[in-house]
Amino acid sequence: MAQEHGKKVVKIGGAAGALNDSLIAVPQLLRVPDIDYLAFDYLGEGAMGLMRRLKEANPRSGFLTDFVDLHIGPYLAELKARGIKVISNAGGLNPGELAELIRRKGRELGLDIKVAAVSGDDIEGLVSELRDEGVCEMFSGEPFPQAAIGSVNAYLGAFPIAAALDAGADIVITGRVVDSALILGPLIHEFGWANDAFDLLAAGSLAGHLLECGAQVTGGTFTDWKDVPDWANIGFPVGECHSDGTCIITKPEDTGGLVSVGTVAEQLLYEVSDPRTYFLPDVVCDFADVRIEQIGENRVRVSGAKGRPPTAQYKACATYDAGWRSVALIPIAGIDAVAKARRTADALLERTSNILKGRSQPDWRMTHVEVIGTEVSYGEMARPLNPREVLLKIVVDHEDVAAAAMFGREQSTAIMNMAVGTSIAPIVAAPRAVPLTEMFLFLIDKDRVRPCVKIEGREIPLRFPDLAGFDPQCLPQMEAFDAPKDGHTPVPLVRLAWARSGDKGRLFNVGVIARRPEYLPYIRACLSAEAVARWYREQFDDPARARVDVYLAPGCEALNLVVHDAQGGGINMSPRFDAAAKTMGQFLLEMPVMVPASLARSLSA
Repeated sequence: MAQEHGKKVVKIGGAAGALNDSLIAVPQLLRVPDIDYLAFDYLGEGAMGLMRRLKEANPRSGFLTDFVDLHIGPYLAELKARGIKVISNAGGLNPGELAELIRRKGRELGLDIKVAAVSGDDIEGLVSELRDEGVCEMFSGEPFPQAAIGSVNAYLGAFPIAAALDAGADIVITGRVVDSALILGPLIHEFGWANDAFDLLAAGSLAGHLLECGAQVTGGTFTDWKDVPDWANIGFPVGECHSDGTCIITKPEDTGGLVSVGTVAEQLLYEVSDPRTYFLPDVVCDFADVRIEQIGENRVRVSGAKGRPPTAQYKACATYDAGWRSVALIPIAGIDAVAKARRTADALLERTSNILKGRSQPDWRMTHVEVIGTEVSYGEMARPLNPREVLLKIVVDHEDVAAAAMFGREQSTAIMNMAVGTSIAPIVAAPRAVPLTEMFLFLIDKDRVRPCVKIEGREIPLRFPDLAGFDPQCLPQMEAFDAPKDGHTPVPLVRLAWARSGDKGRLFNVGVIARRPEYLPYIRACLSAEAVARWYREQFDDPARARVDVYLAPGCEALNLVVHDAQGGGINMSPRFDAAAKTMGQFLLEMPVMVPASLARSLSA
């Protein structure tokens, strides 16, 4: 445990932002002096469907063995010797079995590793009740699905993790918890924060939110990507956390990447919707006035998070099968490549529809065609292009796996009997069908969910009472805004701001952070809800019902935009070029913003 000015500092490394994150993280984080914890976030929204299918194939699975085989297994001896603790939601749908796998690995190495499992998030036993009660999807209002539910899990909080650490766990494996709990749990344990210390819980959650996406806070996906050195060796983040809730974000020495006000601000706003009300199981966070300060090279201090009592409900997510999909990726080059690609798509869809008709099967439930290389994601704002090489993407959905596999086979015939200049993408050459997993998000009363902590086969009593009492009336009102009158010269938003975007199912967020405080009024004036909706008109499922919410985060001179009912269903279901909405921030950065002529001249100088 490090000390700074006589006070304890807890160092936590963000070692993975997804189940497929890089293997370079752990070795570099282990070089950090006095590091206390490694946190691995494995469960993005798309992961639960994968975990479910693993468990269906083998009831003792429901998690990826990569966590043991690749991420921590090679380092268990060093972790144990140095007293570095590990927290991860890699347990997926079976945290107890993953915990036992880690114990076995430890015994093979002659190590006594105490592994705790946090469970209770699985609420599959309540499905019939929830359906009968008429539970609705929290965003769309759709009724609880009648399809067979594959998994249904509540998003637990941080206190069970803290209880596991209090009981002496070296490694804590969870199922579904909110991502930030992987960091907040250790801070509750180390600093003894009470469950009604809402400002501190919000501050710890902010540290968790910044660390849980791995290198996204240290320069990964940063707007000013040219300023980020050495992607090959990008440094994964370290949070130096203090008992007063302040946190310094940094990275290991001699690594690539960048820790700056911009990289941290982009991650702060990433997928939080209204920064005043970031709902978590333990606290409702207000990040609107968070301050971000550069205090040294690759060292940024964050402070100023506020907390309010949590709600009486957990967020929960159900997954269920939604049919089968086949995706064709067909390279086409040469003269009139775009026209050849479009004709190829028409021909393949006509041919396969006729095959289905001949088999007395329903037609495709959904078809989607994109000619990649023609700025397809820009829609009507695409520049006129006549590329000589493109990648044709065709997506078809069907309820029958055999139908989807048939399309996978037929698409490969284009190389032989359609356009000249057609090639084949080897990775998708073989016939294939992939299962579709739909998500259903809802709220459930906390008293219907029982978190459970077991360590070495012994259940740990959980004595913390859940507090509730969030009152929307306590929120500060959005301040009145007078648009500046001197903005007459257009400049692209990228000259004035950084931006990052990401999906949350059927909506996506775009955080827009002014590069300098004096730019914010001009940004706010041009990025009205109506203007942003017009800019994203191609992205809405129904442009006639376009909805955009605009929130202010004055602490970091920023706006957060929430674009509803867009992107065709999010990362699990969208057939689009950018199913995860990661490019939507880049798209927005081309939007013109009206500024004074003098400012425009200085920006172009």
